[in-house]
Amino acid sequence: MSINITMPALSPTMEEGTLAKWLVKEGDEIKSGMIIAEIETDKATMEVEAVDEGKVAKILVPAGTEGVKVNAVIAVLAEDGEDASSVKAPAAPATARADAAPAKAGTSKPASPPPPSTPAQAGGSNGKVAAADPGPRPRGDERGSSGARIMASPLAKRIAASKGIDLRALKGSGPHGRIIRRDVESAKPGAAPVSVGGASAPLTADGLILPQILDDRVYAPDSYELKPLDGMRKTVAKRLTQSFMQVPHFPLNIDISLDNLLSSRTAINAAAPKDVKISVNDLLIKAAALALIDEPDCNASYTDKGIAYHKHANISVAVAIDGGLITPVIFKAEEKGLAEISDEMKDLATRARERKLKPQEYMGGTFSISNLGMFGIKSFASIINPPEGMILSVGAGDKRAVVDEKGNIVVRNVMSVTLTCDHRVIGGAEGAKWLAAFKRYVETPEAMLL
Repeated sequence: MSINITMPALSPTMEEGTLAKWLVKEGDEIKSGMIIAEIETDKATMEVEAVDEGKVAKILVPAGTEGVKVNAVIAVLAEDGEDASSVKAPAAPATARADAAPAKAGTSKPASPPPPSTPAQAGGSNGKVAAADPGPRPRGDERGSSGARIMASPLAKRIAASKGIDLRALKGSGPHGRIIRRDVESAKPGAAPVSVGGASAPLTADGLILPQILDDRVYAPDSYELKPLDGMRKTVAKRLTQSFMQVPHFPLNIDISLDNLLSSRTAINAAAPKDVKISVNDLLIKAAALALIDEPDCNASYTDKGIAYHKHANISVAVAIDGGLITPVIFKAEEKGLAEISDEMKDLATRARERKLKPQEYMGGTFSISNLGMFGIKSFASIINPPEGMILSVGAGDKRAVVDEKGNIVVRNVMSVTLTCDHRVIGGAEGAKWLAAFKRYVETPEAMLL
């Protein structure tokens, strides 16, 4: 009896991925534990091991296919003694999104849509087909479920979107029955989808997210090159949009003297083995972790059922990679020495840039650090990475004229940091206390040894 190979869930939150590469071909014998494919998730490229043994009878999803749903059948094995040529492929509902087509390696050109006169096959072997695409419509011309044209001005559509009004339910008072501003302003909000810019923009619990398109009247289609989004870009865009819309952020800023920290780092590296080199970022990770333990109210996440107070400081560190960023986690950072943090961070950052991190290495953080000081950025504010309650933005350290405790003007190395807080979890006083604790550890690094 044939055995189905399905798209694996490589992380708890994975819903789909890209089948980047097959490492076997039809007719190959595979053994349990053998690496058979590479799957790209939104954060990493991961190898897939065979669970069963047999001969590859059919590969159903070609390499390069995007949007392959978890548990979709991607290949079929023939068992020992079974004729591979007699194995029939199972009826596969869409193994990929309707708008995703197999792409050849090394190309980013999106597949061309079917011509308007030809129905697009959407249901695989189930015989269902999508309705023919009628082609582009004039701006302000949407269609209701009955196919009737819905004429609305751009301003009316924007107001309808913000108020949650279904344009299909309105009667226009403008020229030729066009829906205009006064029609929408006098209408009552509804829960039905609102058509905006030729696309459906549903009102959901996540908030109103309007489609992002370029207006052909502003940018001619041949004036730019459109590069399709990869999984990471899509996920980053979605998560940051949701975070910015749903999480009530507020920033807290503070300046911190670095002189003692830099002196301590020099002394530590001088005494350390040759293969150990502590960075300023390693010291900041340790200081942040200890400050979270000192101020446990800040090591928290908001949930609809209550506030989750974390027992350990798991520090997510933003690492820029090609096509986006990823936040590998230093788990239980409060319990680790600087050398261990340094070794872990180097390894995680290297594998992050190669997209070789495992999901458990970039999930589960309780607090994030984003450091742009190496780029000369003095001050910035980051967007919270839910479900974490805070993120620290670290600017460049530079020499500044400051007034010391005796009233004298002196030159010191100073950096500015911004703590962005989720106000549902952390109030201004709690955030200020955490910053005070963090500043104490940075300005008196010997306190980290106690």
